[in-house]
Amino acid sequence: MSSQQRPDHEPGRGDTLVEPTVETKKPSLYQVLLLNDDYTPMEFVVMILEQFFRKDREEATQIMLHVHQNGIGVCGVYTFEVAESKVTQVVNCAREHEHPLRCTLEKV
Repeated sequence: MSSQQRPDHEPGRGDTLVEPTVETKKPSLYQVLLLNDDYTPMEFVVMILEQFFRKDREEATQIMLHVHQNGIGVCGVYTFEVAESKVTQVVNCAREHEHPLRCTLEKV
């Protein structure tokens, strides 16, 4: 049926197609955790936090002390892919420097 044949069509006005609203699901978040050990130097842990998690010296030191005193601490919260990448980077760097620092991720 052409627009001229439709009784509800006004001349000069086009029909508007309305797309249904699609809501995207937010990705799950994961926290990257550092685990304390008795061998990795504190300064190395601070360097890891500054380099891979973009923490300033003060925040990195606070997180390092928390890990030291509590056995575990959160470095940051990210999507799975980013968290997994950061864990890999930290573990590889620790190995290169012959430190047993452990890093893992956990769903928030």
